[in-house]
Amino acid sequence: MLVSKPSVLFVCIHNAGRSQMAAGWLRHLAGDQVEVRSAGSEPADQINPVAVEAMREFGIDLTGTTPHLLSTDDVQASDVVITMGCGDACPFYPGKRYEDWKLTDPAGQPIEVVRQVRDEIRDQVEKLLADLTIV
Repeated sequence: MLVSKPSVLFVCIHNAGRSQMAAGWLRHLAGDQVEVRSAGSEPADQINPVAVEAMREFGIDLTGTTPHLLSTDDVQASDVVITMGCGDACPFYPGKRYEDWKLTDPAGQPIEVVRQVRDEIRDQVEKLLADLTIV
């Protein structure tokens, strides 16, 4: 049981699609009850515009976010580290909770595919929230 505000880090190689959508969902569903980070080992120049469009359909605005380079500080400051099924390597620190969510890469995909990925991510985020005890 976490007795303080939990911190979650979503990691994907480019930090432009899956990890950004996951961070957007967690911020939307948890509000300020969870500290949310996202990063990538090779960040893109911008967020995937189709991912932005898909999230906008639920009132979640990703236009102000930018891909962020993963650092060891990001991992050290997080309680939960979640990779997005992209084979990204994360620094490992004892005491952290690690998960890998196997998700289709939305890069270059049509909106119909990105919507499916978005919905899968929402399901995963809801399960994560149910596991986090926020006091």
